[in-house]
Amino acid sequence: MTNLYIGIVLVLFVAILVGFWQLQKRHMKFSTRVFIALGSGVLFGAVLQLIFGSSSEVTTKSIEWISIVGTGYVKFLQMLIMPLIFVSIVGAFTKIEGSKDLGKISFNVLATLLATTAIAALIGIASVMVFNLDGAEFSQGAVETARIAELSEREAQVADLSIPEQILEFIPVNFFADLSNARSTSTIAVVIFSAFVGVAYLGVHRKDKEAGEFFAKIIHSLYAIVMRIVTLVLRLTPYGIFALMTKALATSDFNALVNLGVFVIASYAAIIVMFLIHMLILLGLKVSPIQYLKKSFTVLSFAFTARSSAGALPLNIETQTKALGVDEASANFSGTFGLSIGQNGCAGIYPAMLAAIVAPAAGIDIFSPAYILTIMAVVTISSFGVAGVGGGATFAALIVLGSLNLPVAIVGLVISVEPIIDMARTMLNVNDSMIAGIVSSKRLKTFNEEIFNDDSAVVKSDI
Repeated sequence: MTNLYIGIVLVLFVAILVGFWQLQKRHMKFSTRVFIALGSGVLFGAVLQLIFGSSSEVTTKSIEWISIVGTGYVKFLQMLIMPLIFVSIVGAFTKIEGSKDLGKISFNVLATLLATTAIAALIGIASVMVFNLDGAEFSQGAVETARIAELSEREAQVADLSIPEQILEFIPVNFFADLSNARSTSTIAVVIFSAFVGVAYLGVHRKDKEAGEFFAKIIHSLYAIVMRIVTLVLRLTPYGIFALMTKALATSDFNALVNLGVFVIASYAAIIVMFLIHMLILLGLKVSPIQYLKKSFTVLSFAFTARSSAGALPLNIETQTKALGVDEASANFSGTFGLSIGQNGCAGIYPAMLAAIVAPAAGIDIFSPAYILTIMAVVTISSFGVAGVGGGATFAALIVLGSLNLPVAIVGLVISVEPIIDMARTMLNVNDSMIAGIVSSKRLKTFNEEIFNDDSAVVKSDI
C-alpha cells in the first residue's frame, strides 16, 4: 500500500504542475502564477503532513521525487549567480560616461548598502530585546542535531580567520576557480575581478575607442544571452516554488514551529521596521513610497516567493530602469552589488539577532552600548560576500558568531523556520538594493522623474 500511496501523491503532484503549465499557456500574469504556486504548495504539503505525517515513508519517499523539481530549480538559480554578476558589473561600466561617475556611483551604492546593514543589525538586536529573546533556549530535535553537526564543518572554514584575514579572502587568486564558486567568498571575488575588468575597459576605451566599442559589443551580447537564460530559468519559478513549499510544509515539525514562534514574530517585526526605514529614506529623497511600492510590486513579490536575490536580479534592474527612473549604471551596480554586499535581511538582521540571543549564555551583557556597537561593526564588515541564493544567511551568521567567539549551534536550532523567515529576508535584500540605486541616481541627478511618475511605466513580466 505504501508504494500505491506514493504513486497517488506523485500523480497529483504532476497533475498540479500540468495545471501551472496551462496557466502559463493562457498568459496569466507571472506574479499571480507564483502566488498560486505558493498557496498550492502550502496546501498540498499540509495535506500530506496531516494524512501521512512528516516522517512516514510515504512522505519521505514522495518528497525525494518532488525535490527533483524544487532542488533542481534552486540549483539552476545558483548556476546563474556568477555569470549574472560578471556581465552585469562589466556591462554597467560600459554605460558609464567617465571615471568621475564611476566613483560617485560606487560610493553612493556601497555607502547605502553598508549603512542600512548597520541599521538593520541594530534593529535586529532591538527586536531580540523587545521580545525578550536574549538568552532564550530552543529545543533540539533530530533535525536540529543533524544541522548543527553539518554546520561544524562550515564553521571550520572561518573559525581560524580574523576579520582582516577574512577581508583578504575576498581578493580573487584564481578567477576561474571563483567562477565555479570554489570558495565561500567566491561571490565577492567575482565582483572584485569584474570591477577590475570594467575599469580596464574604461582605460582602453579612452585610448583606443574602436577596441573599447568592440569589447562593449561583446559584453552587451553576453548580457543578452545570459538574460535570456535567466528568463528560461525564471519560467520554472511556479513549479519550483510549488515543490519547495510542498516539501517545507510536508516535512515541517509543527512542534518546533510553535517553539520558535516568538523568534519568527521577532524576525518579521525587525524586517518590517527596516522596510519602513527604507520608505523613510525615499521620503528624504522626495520620492513617493506609495508610487515606489506600486512600481516594485512584481520584483518584490518574486523575491518573497523565490527566496533568491540572484534570481530577482533581472527584474530588479529592469524595474529600476524602466519603472523607477534610475539610470542604467546605478541600477546595474546596485542590483549586482546587492547580491553580495550589505544584504539587510540575510547579512544584517539575521546574524545580529542570533548574536544577541546567544550572547547572555556566553556571559556577555547584551545591553552594553559598546557590545551593541561591536555587533553592528562585525555584522557590517561581514556582510561582504553573502551569496544571493539560499544559504548566504547561514554563512553570514557563522562569520559573525565566529568573530564574536559565540556558539554557532543557534544557527542549527532555528533551521525549522528558516524558509518562513527567508522569504521576507530576501524581499528586504532586494528592496535595499533598489533603494541604493535610487539614492545613487538621485545624488548624480540622473533620476528620471517622468518615468517614475508615469503609471504606465511598469514592469509586466512576460515570463
